[in-house]
Amino acid sequence: MQVDLNAARLAELLREAERAHGEYEKELGARDDDWPGWYADYIVKRLEGTPS
Repeated sequence: MQVDLNAARLAELLREAERAHGEYEKELGARDDDWPGWYADYIVKRLEGTPS
């Protein structure tokens, strides 16, 4: 997979992941200690074109 990614797009994806992860933690009812893995998976999926 090759993607066109720059700092602005990455920042946008990180902000999007932060919002989505906040909702995930609300549903989980606890802090997610593996948030880096969750963010990474979320961002990779978005770059692949998979809807969040």
